[in-house]
Amino acid sequence: MITALIVLIGIGIVGWGYWKSRPNGQLGLYTWLQSVMLLLPWVIFFGLFSAGMYLDLTGMLVLFVASTAGYVVLGNKIRTIAPEELARRAEALIKARAEVDAPKDSTDPTSMSSQTPLPTIDGNSIVPIPDEDLQLIRGIFGLDTFFATETLPFQDGVVFNGNLRGELNSTFDRLTVNLTEKVGDRYRLFLIENNDLRPTVVVLPSSNDPKALTPPQQLLAVVLFFVTIATCLETAGILQGFDFYVSLNRYREVLPIGLGIISILVAHELGHWLMARRYEVKLSLPFFLPTWEIGAFGALTNFQSILKTRNVLFDIAIAGPAAGGLLSFGLLLTGLLLSNETSQFKVPTEFFEGSVLVGAMARVILGNAVQNETVNVNPMVILGWLGLVINAINLMPAGRLDGGRIVQAIYGRKIANRATTATLIILTLVSLVNPLALYWAIVILFLQRNLERPSLNELTEPDDTRAALGLLSLFLMITVLLPLTPSLAGRLGFHI
Repeated sequence: MITALIVLIGIGIVGWGYWKSRPNGQLGLYTWLQSVMLLLPWVIFFGLFSAGMYLDLTGMLVLFVASTAGYVVLGNKIRTIAPEELARRAEALIKARAEVDAPKDSTDPTSMSSQTPLPTIDGNSIVPIPDEDLQLIRGIFGLDTFFATETLPFQDGVVFNGNLRGELNSTFDRLTVNLTEKVGDRYRLFLIENNDLRPTVVVLPSSNDPKALTPPQQLLAVVLFFVTIATCLETAGILQGFDFYVSLNRYREVLPIGLGIISILVAHELGHWLMARRYEVKLSLPFFLPTWEIGAFGALTNFQSILKTRNVLFDIAIAGPAAGGLLSFGLLLTGLLLSNETSQFKVPTEFFEGSVLVGAMARVILGNAVQNETVNVNPMVILGWLGLVINAINLMPAGRLDGGRIVQAIYGRKIANRATTATLIILTLVSLVNPLALYWAIVILFLQRNLERPSLNELTEPDDTRAALGLLSLFLMITVLLPLTPSLAGRLGFHI
């Protein structure tokens, strides 16, 4: 039932993507086909799996190679047609906006100047920005960029309602440059949607920028890192049947697995850090979440810079799970391929029933070995499985977890808030049978439920390729965290 549900989710994602891509013409169709290329191997694999059939390793490789080749071919086609298509779309958008906005601005728009005083509330007396700065900020607007019609106070900044006249990205860049030329680095310009779903400019003092960690917070992050090292070593001992801190002389036995878990955690954080460095975004030290069960649940990392676009939010958010997940998947696959009757670890067959993805891979590669009560596996299988769980947990679509940031980047803040609420409800229900879910519900509720700040340019949405990658990551998260049902496990030959 669960595997069939995963297949239906995959098919639903593909169908939803087609519905969203139709208004975008030929370019939208090709980007939709790219998302199909990413999801198709998994849909086929789990579809056959739910029917009690499974591909061998060669069949899996053929599927993924064909998928990759199709993705690359479609990407080349998109790069060929994209410039002309986007230029045509931008021209049509500007023309449509001009037709809609012209009657509202003035009977004679040509008589207006970009320096015309803008109406305010109570003569600007309640606008927190100093009057001299406000006058300079008003001067950044023009008839060919953003025609401001109303000024409203907002926190310690100001909101400019009006009409967007130019192409979105170029207008944002021009307004940002104009603001810097007028007032230096004292203010930040945000381009967002108001409650009427119209473009709005918000200007806030740069003193509202994210703050660096305080010394006590930095100390806490360092302490948590060393505690996480300790829990990773203890986890390695537990997996081998002994308590490391009771038998410290057996440190050589725990180092390979303990350091392996730490390497996966570091790879995840390094992925975030390298992508953030590419965009010149500052990240805080990671706050690791140590646990005896699997070493650590990952880490919480905060942005210490304002992000320019939602693309930046998406790229930094997905880079961590991509790096940690690929390493974990590689360890799992290699470990399964190297597993044989003489392998070091003996695990109960129930070990593979804890995840649809891991169980499917084990059945494909180990074959009838999963019919035994215990299965001999290479230690890398354990490492890969733990790493996939750690990265999948961080991909849950909630708050400021990586998955929540991905959803916010692709779908916006409203959908991200709904996804956070839905995730908390699901975790609460699951906690009735798995106390670990309650732990994560508490972590999200008290530490991570709030969304990230809006990007400076909140209106430009990520492209369809990023949307497809985000959906794929969320889809794989589900396959990692959902267990095999007893009936499906029995049908596939697992010992029950």
